[in-house]
Amino acid sequence: MTLQWTEDLATGERVIDNHHKNIFKVANDLQVAINEGKGEEFAGKILQFLEYYVTEHFRAEEDFMTKYNYFQGYTSHKADHKQFMKDFDAFKKEFATKGASASLALQLQYWLFNWLTIHIGREDKKLGAFMLTKQKHTG
Repeated sequence: MTLQWTEDLATGERVIDNHHKNIFKVANDLQVAINEGKGEEFAGKILQFLEYYVTEHFRAEEDFMTKYNYFQGYTSHKADHKQFMKDFDAFKKEFATKGASASLALQLQYWLFNWLTIHIGREDKKLGAFMLTKQKHTG
């Protein structure tokens, strides 16, 4: 299962879209590693990447939500981010206590692919459309 970044997933905000493209790349790299029997080796690398992703990317999105007064979607969008971080912390804890495993790699892959298709495809697209509307009215 490979996910491809397509422009229909773009929010129109370069910073956010570049972050999304990076997470797609890493998720697909994980898939390749799993297919090659190297998912266990890649699990630690993807957790390191996600550590950056959850702090930098979510901060950027939430800053844009504040900048553009995205009040109607802010609470649910931020709740999604908190849930992602909670799930991520559980993966980090499993990695810290049990180490890397093929099972962990598969769980990470499934979780990431769901996140990418559901959160970006729904919540981030709504945010992007809202920001575009605001930009048109102010610029």
